[in-house]
Amino acid sequence: MTVHALETARRLAPRFAARAAEHDRDGSFPVDDFADLREAGLFGLMVPRELGGLGATFAEYAAVAGELARGNGATALVFNMHASVTGALGAVTEDLAEALGVPDEALAARDALLRAAAEGSWYAVAMSERGAGARLSQLSTVYEPVDGGWHLKGSKTFCSGAGHADGYLVAARSATDPSVVSQFLVPAGPAGLDVEPTWDSLGMRATASHDLHLNVTVPADRLLGGVEGLALVVAQLMPHWLVASYAAVYAGVARAAIDAAAEHLVARNLAGLPAVRARLGRADAAAAAAGLAVAEAARRVDEAPGDEETNRWVWRAKLLAGTTAAEVAASMVEAAGTSATRRGHPLERLYRDARCGSLHPATSDVCADWLGVAALGGDPDRDGSTPRW
Repeated sequence: MTVHALETARRLAPRFAARAAEHDRDGSFPVDDFADLREAGLFGLMVPRELGGLGATFAEYAAVAGELARGNGATALVFNMHASVTGALGAVTEDLAEALGVPDEALAARDALLRAAAEGSWYAVAMSERGAGARLSQLSTVYEPVDGGWHLKGSKTFCSGAGHADGYLVAARSATDPSVVSQFLVPAGPAGLDVEPTWDSLGMRATASHDLHLNVTVPADRLLGGVEGLALVVAQLMPHWLVASYAAVYAGVARAAIDAAAEHLVARNLAGLPAVRARLGRADAAAAAAGLAVAEAARRVDEAPGDEETNRWVWRAKLLAGTTAAEVAASMVEAAGTSATRRGHPLERLYRDARCGSLHPATSDVCADWLGVAALGGDPDRDGSTPRW
């Protein structure tokens, strides 16, 4: 699988790059990029083979995401959300399902969602809220049982791909027991699911990360796992999908900034300046180090998911990728000079996109605090004044 999907990603990246400036300028969603991803079968990247997908590992996902991000980080970021949904669903083994108490009918519903992804459907994530961020324990969106299903009511923000996805992974709290947080796959289209176009950002402008308002009823089988209260459990068991999956994207953005700087410097006959070459060399080393951290975290996720040392690498990868992307992009703009700050220059866009890496959950400050608590011998998921999730 790896070679085919990776080659596909490398083939698509130049197409994405050619469209990126227009989508960034207009704040428009890269519809053609997602048509290309669908045609290439990459929506089934994380879907098990027996359900029609490519059956990729987390390491294989990370490699593909990094290549897509070298074309357009915004496209790769939205793709990451879909991969997070399908990857987490596909990772529920029979043993894990039994341990979590997942009923057979919930597994059948899960398989139907994954088959749909392999056939070209894609899913967005509606988790963050104003005032709560991505902390599942602080959500205000609520759900309650009704005849034949569940009713969800609330508002989400930063929902990448809003208005374009085929379904939304929605996190919500029980209206009767606020300590219970569950997740639902809400299909696009029904009355009561409304997109408010609020996304006009510094970077990643093409992600269509608009607000999503919900006052909608979904069938009973749209409760993921078929058991209430699994959202926080899954966050603990699979932090890589909530943390390190972003890292692969920003490692790719860092590399894209180096590519764009090298092209600019050669075109402007600036490659002979030792100071310029030194900046490029330091950027190359930093991006390679971040990439290795992402690869090591991904390797450990595949070999020992949820292991204590695996989780340390997950948080390290997110911290290093986010900070490295911003630092590399800033240095490449300085190497290229003032002309690279003009609107429409690839480095100007990449500089803004890269700056977003440290802000995605978990933010660089939260990652650093998590790692600091762990280094001091504490429990980083429980020690601290603010809940991680």
